[in-house]
Amino acid sequence: MKNIFVFLMSIAISLSASAQSVTGNAPVQNEEEDTCIVISEVVVTGLTGNAKLKDTPMPVMVVSQRDMQNQAFTNIIDAVAMQPGVAQITTGGGISKPVIRGLGYNRVVVVSDNVRQEGQQWGDEHGVEVDAAGVSSVEILKGPASLRYGSDAIAGVMILHPQRLMAPETISANVATEYQTNSGLIDYSLNMAGNHGGIDWGWRYSEKLAHAYKNKYDGYVLGSQFHERALAGLLGLRRQWGSSILRLSYYNLVPGLIEGDRDEDTGEFVRPVIVDGEEDEVVASRHDLKTYGHGLPYQRINHYKAVSDNTIYIGEGNLRAVLAYQNNRRQEFEEVIHPDEPGLDLSLHTVNYDVHYTFPTIAGWQLVCGVGGMYQRSMNKGEEFLIPDYNLFDAGVFATAGRSFGKAHVSGGVRYDNRHLNSHQLIDDGEERFAQFSRSFSGMTGSVGLAYNLTSHINLRANLSRGFRAPNISELGSNGIHEGTLRYEIGNSKLKPEFSTQFDLGGDYSSEFLTLQLSLFTNFVDNYIFSHRLTDIPEGIDAEGNGVYQYTAGDARLVGGELSVELHPHKRIHFENAFSYVDAVQLHQSRDKRHLPFIPAPRWTSNLHIDLRPVAGWTRNLCVVAGMQCFFRQNHFYEADDTETATPSYTVFNLALSSDIHIRGRHTATVTITADNIFDRAYQSHLSRLKYAPVNNVTQRRGIYNQGRNFGVKVSFPIM
Repeated sequence: MKNIFVFLMSIAISLSASAQSVTGNAPVQNEEEDTCIVISEVVVTGLTGNAKLKDTPMPVMVVSQRDMQNQAFTNIIDAVAMQPGVAQITTGGGISKPVIRGLGYNRVVVVSDNVRQEGQQWGDEHGVEVDAAGVSSVEILKGPASLRYGSDAIAGVMILHPQRLMAPETISANVATEYQTNSGLIDYSLNMAGNHGGIDWGWRYSEKLAHAYKNKYDGYVLGSQFHERALAGLLGLRRQWGSSILRLSYYNLVPGLIEGDRDEDTGEFVRPVIVDGEEDEVVASRHDLKTYGHGLPYQRINHYKAVSDNTIYIGEGNLRAVLAYQNNRRQEFEEVIHPDEPGLDLSLHTVNYDVHYTFPTIAGWQLVCGVGGMYQRSMNKGEEFLIPDYNLFDAGVFATAGRSFGKAHVSGGVRYDNRHLNSHQLIDDGEERFAQFSRSFSGMTGSVGLAYNLTSHINLRANLSRGFRAPNISELGSNGIHEGTLRYEIGNSKLKPEFSTQFDLGGDYSSEFLTLQLSLFTNFVDNYIFSHRLTDIPEGIDAEGNGVYQYTAGDARLVGGELSVELHPHKRIHFENAFSYVDAVQLHQSRDKRHLPFIPAPRWTSNLHIDLRPVAGWTRNLCVVAGMQCFFRQNHFYEADDTETATPSYTVFNLALSSDIHIRGRHTATVTITADNIFDRAYQSHLSRLKYAPVNNVTQRRGIYNQGRNFGVKVSFPIM
């Protein structure tokens, strides 16, 4: 009865909750098609193979390249973080981690180049190592997706679709560039691609650099600068028997680490220096704040990836095999006396594999069976340690099925996963830093759902799913200072895997003048893992002034949803509104420990999109977008031991103007002008790690504030 009551409460709460799959009738490109299609016919990946969006029982939404073009962002997660039900955990200007319905870190699987991205995503300040310029669209599955993607997809999946292959016997080349005023961000990307005789080829180079961002309370924030570079290449073959595509990529990011240390008398940021051979600190100069180079501390991340994606047609079915290798090298530099010697130096090797067969339609059923998993090896190469060396092997077998019965579309499946992790012992200065241990985790997951096309305007959907997540190495075995998070972390090798049971209920209505979309969910998570602050520091730990946190677990319940309303009073006017809400509690706990940490605040977003008539013969697709993002006060936080604090409400207003430029009847360029945080609102996101940086003794404000007013201009144009 209690569970039923909770679900009924979620329906009541949904009046202030929100959901969205995809908005409007904007054309979205699908890699499987050669032409653009309107949203009602959008084909999404889903969990049981390609399916029309309206026939999927789970909440799915697509962010098109045009949507991303009309906003300023610093990384690919930042580009989609305002979508209903989606948020981001941020550390400075260049690092963002995705959050779906209140769950982040290893609970969200990011798929890039058709494989799961593995880049030590357990860290607070570890972003997603993907070049945003190489992403054509983003598909977001909200809810447990372990059925298709195995362990870790307990919150959902974010699929970053690569740029489409070229049509036969075509070639193109493009240049794109961007500038943002707040951080002096400079961004450019060059790409070239073609197809000749069924052979696909292409390459892309991108670079992005920014100095420290600023806001009206902190001024320029020391350590928030970053420099990003990416190189990618593609070579493929398409024939009647199928296709084989090889993608190679290299990603490099050098972000500063924001520590927030200030001069006690002036409140200005300070940086480390050497005075008479000893480490000291001085007030940061204007050059330190406006430089595009890095100071101390900083990270250097290199991510190498090779993906072989192969499809063989067998009769009316097809066999697909995706094999990949990834190497993520993460180094942290912090010692002013030895600035070129990394302290923390982690090297992660990952081999991904996914092999599945799509059967010919059998009695109306679409069946898919396969195996998938990965092998990992992580090694410490530095003199400081946070996690132990480890080996991991992960394997899963799954089967999915789907069928239409008139207006009803049924889909679901089952999966079994097993993950074995072997952590190695480490002796540091004669003392055991990490103990050797081995753990095996297994789980049976599944999903069953129904989508019902009640009328040509109304679609209803319901889905029941079970997810599985094995604890990551940081949760199990960490023991050291995590520099980017300003804390000392201690793992717990006895943790059990997380299992989630989620029920989704929703629907949508669309007409010429109105689009409504509603999605409600209730999610029960057994053994929810999180870190909490210790008041009694264990003997032998030198936290160097940082807070000490240890991982623990408890049963949790998340309830909420999303509601979107889009009005079309005129064919040139679209007024979009969306509200997102999630309430996440830990069951059977005292008041100060009741609410889970790092849960996004309720949010209302509103965008007025107006397509303008051409002001000159050389303009096409001229539009203006006025946006508002209202974050409500977050009073639900993990209070115990000062782990979290409440976050006040704030509202940010944005504006964008975009147009295609045509000269002599040919598309010459696309220009977008953006203005974010127009009124220069000083605020702290509840999901910002920098909210808990040291107090400014002059102003008595704690932590670092988010970026202030920012103007930007984007220009992209074809050169072939």
